[in-house]
Amino acid sequence: MTHCLVVDDDPEIRTSLQNLLQRFDMTVTAAADGRETRACLETESYDVVVLDLMLPDENGLELCRWIQQHHDVPVIMLTAHGDPASRVLGLETGADDYLGKPFEPRELVARIHALMRRIRKRDNPSELPPKDRVRFAEWSFDRIRHELTSPKGVVISLSRAEHRLLSAFVDRPGRVLTRDQLIELTRAPGVDVNDRSVDLAVSRLRQKLEQASKQQPLIRTMRGEGYLFDTKVQK
Repeated sequence: MTHCLVVDDDPEIRTSLQNLLQRFDMTVTAAADGRETRACLETESYDVVVLDLMLPDENGLELCRWIQQHHDVPVIMLTAHGDPASRVLGLETGADDYLGKPFEPRELVARIHALMRRIRKRDNPSELPPKDRVRFAEWSFDRIRHELTSPKGVVISLSRAEHRLLSAFVDRPGRVLTRDQLIELTRAPGVDVNDRSVDLAVSRLRQKLEQASKQQPLIRTMRGEGYLFDTKVQK
């Protein structure tokens, strides 16, 4: 279970974030300022710190720098300053991710999950990377070239969004993936991924998969659940 330290001087925001993250099976500790944050980190270990930039007793950037120097814990910075300069400064200070206020609550959850996945991959380097080329239903998918080759040998280019989506599907064949899961799996730096963009990417990818073949759809819509990549994958 992920243990989050939420740092924000606004009691309503702290309570809201605490309730949100707990609904997603996370353990949450809240701190109102830099002093409480330092005390929490000195007495307990955390998987991630969600840190507000503006604190009453300390600059969030300075606190982020201290956390990076003294504790091996990733930081997601929250701030009302969404301009590029503030974002760059926060990341250069040591933050692992950056989210401007106001934000979609599920996006914060998705970013925490994505950060935890990156940490697990970093800590488990023995895990095999995905194959550069995979096959399914007589199709060939080249991850490096972002290309699909149909059963008839037609080469079809993929956009970045379609490439990320197909990669998520071929890595999890036969599994129903919810929109929230696909948002997490297809997120990229500087790219806004939401329910609508996932649906559009699925629609475009379906069209390309059906250009050279009118077989049973490879991507099935599971009403009320999400999407299913309904075929076997050879890696």
